[in-house]
This record gives sequence, C-alpha cells and structure tokens, in this order.
Amino acid sequence: MIERLLGNRLALAGAFVLCAVAGAGIFAAIQALVPGMGPRGQAERVVHDWVLAHPEVLLESVERYNQKQSANADKAQAEAVAAAEKTLPAERAKLETPYAGGWAGNPRGDVTVVAFMDYACGYCRASLPAIQELLKRDPNVKVVYREYPVLGPDSLVAARWALAAAEQDKFRAFHDALFAMDGPSAANIEAAAGKAGLDMAKAKQVIGSKPVEGEIVANHKFGQKLAMTGTPSWVVGGKLLYGMRDYDGLAAAVAEARKGK
Repeated sequence: MIERLLGNRLALAGAFVLCAVAGAGIFAAIQALVPGMGPRGQAERVVHDWVLAHPEVLLESVERYNQKQSANADKAQAEAVAAAEKTLPAERAKLETPYAGGWAGNPRGDVTVVAFMDYACGYCRASLPAIQELLKRDPNVKVVYREYPVLGPDSLVAARWALAAAEQDKFRAFHDALFAMDGPSAANIEAAAGKAGLDMAKAKQVIGSKPVEGEIVANHKFGQKLAMTGTPSWVVGGKLLYGMRDYDGLAAAVAEARKGK
C-alpha cells in the first residue's frame, strides 16, 4: 500500500485535500461549540491532529481514487476496442494478406490469426509455443505475422531484416532463430540471418527499400486504428485480442471466429 502511495502523487495530493476538507468540517463543528476559537492556526492544528489520528482515512481515499481511475481507464479501453472492431470489416483483407512469405500454416485456412509482434517483446516470445501448438493441432488455420516494432531502434532493424527474410521465403527460419536469442541486438540479428540462410547481400539491399518501409508504416497505422497499445496484439476473425496468449486462448478465439462464418 505504501508503494502505491509513493507512486501516485496525484492520488496522494487528492487524499490530502479530502482529509483537509474533512478536518475543516470537524473544525467548523468544534468552532460552533466553542465560541471564540481562532479560525486559521487552530484549524490547521485540528486538521493535522485529525489526519494523524485517522491515517486509515488517507489510505482509504487513495484506494478509492485508484479504483475510480482504473474503472475509468477500463471503460475508455473497452470503448476504444469496440470502436476499433467496427473498422475491422473494411481492414481484414489487408490485415490478412501477408508481406511476401511472412505467414505460416494453411494458405487456404478458414480462419486467419494475425499476430502483431516485436522481437524485443518477452510476451511475444512467450506466445510462440501457443502459435506452434495451434498450427500443429489445427490444419485449417493460417497465421499472418505483422512486424510491429515499438520497443526501440533494435526492434525496427530486426523488423526490416524479418521482412527481407520474408522476401526470400525464409521468414519463419529468421523469426524463430531471432526469438530464440536474448533480444534483437546487431549481433543476434546477424546470427539469426546466418542461421536462416539468408542471402546477406540481397537482404542488405532490401532492408532499406520502400516496400519494407511502407509495410512497417502500414502496420503502425493498423495499430493506431485498432487501439493497440503494445505487443503482442492479435486479430482473429472480427475480434481484437491484446497481450500474451496461451494455446487455449488462441484456440478459443479461432473456434469463435469459425462460429461467426
């Protein structure tokens, strides 16, 4: 609780105001009973003593403030997601069309899972076994990977190399190799490219190309339209999902998408 107080200055300030108001109310009552009581210095003393005597009120007020802020944030997010899902029908064809070889599974699958990922994202890495299991168990699923570098310059460089790998039909090999390492450093990107068997000369020409740049810009625009605040983010049928997913979570989303067909 103390950490929450220290970490939320606005909430703390609001709590002091509430306590001051409460203390002032007490002082007003006392002043009514004790004529001649000085208004300022004695009022401050009453508030000071009251807060010290009732610290639980300060903590409770901060807790209520945090709960209200959280509820407001949840409501705003829910409204943003609902609005974003309304735009999906017009965007699905583009979303479900991979960049070159940046996909896996059944090319004619009846459900497409679109995964927005960043190579520096631990939650993306943690979601990979779920994708692998889904592809293994469900032969009618197609997975489209969209490069969504949001975690720094190394992520952007890695995304460019991944798209270059996609142009050589070696996306999955590069993707899996880089995620198996400890982040998208220059050394790891080069090692992953080598492990994937990329033609390095061609890749170096492609990573700065207009198609690669256009793909990354387009993915960020999708992210803005679809209320994405981080990675991984998913589009499954007409639904948006955010955050790490296990196999059961992805399988349930796919099953729901099939029901809507």
